[in-house]
Amino acid sequence: MHSLPRTILAALLVGLCVGALPAQAQRTSGAAGLGVQAGEPSGVTLKIYNADAPSYDFLAAWSFNDFVFLNAHALFEHRLSAQNIEQPVHWFVGPGAYVGVYDEAQSEAGLGVSGRVGLDILIDERFEIYIQATPRFELVRETEPSIGGGLGLRYYF
Repeated sequence: MHSLPRTILAALLVGLCVGALPAQAQRTSGAAGLGVQAGEPSGVTLKIYNADAPSYDFLAAWSFNDFVFLNAHALFEHRLSAQNIEQPVHWFVGPGAYVGVYDEAQSEAGLGVSGRVGLDILIDERFEIYIQATPRFELVRETEPSIGGGLGLRYYF
């Protein structure tokens, strides 16, 4: 997994370069953001933004312990007020669930509940960088808690 540090570094560099551009970022309700997340888990993310209601976040991902899964979360976003920061910064929290397949000696299905908490920064009206933590509790296969998280970049269209 030597490419993980390179992926995180690339996402940060793109964010810093785009962040240097003067822009007042603002998303509109119904905007879809497609991107990538590096971390535990790593994968492809889709977010449907809603200004006055929960946003919906989907993550098709793989975990380093041979677990391929799909996460879905309803996210409640709140803007952070900060002086001298032009780009909007939000914190978010929300409930969700996941389903997946373990690829150990035999394939087994897993199912559980999860939550999500994190921060996102709108670099301009098209790019968002986020960092998040995802506590999970597996209900089917084993009953055990775990925590994941990652750093991601989304492009809104």
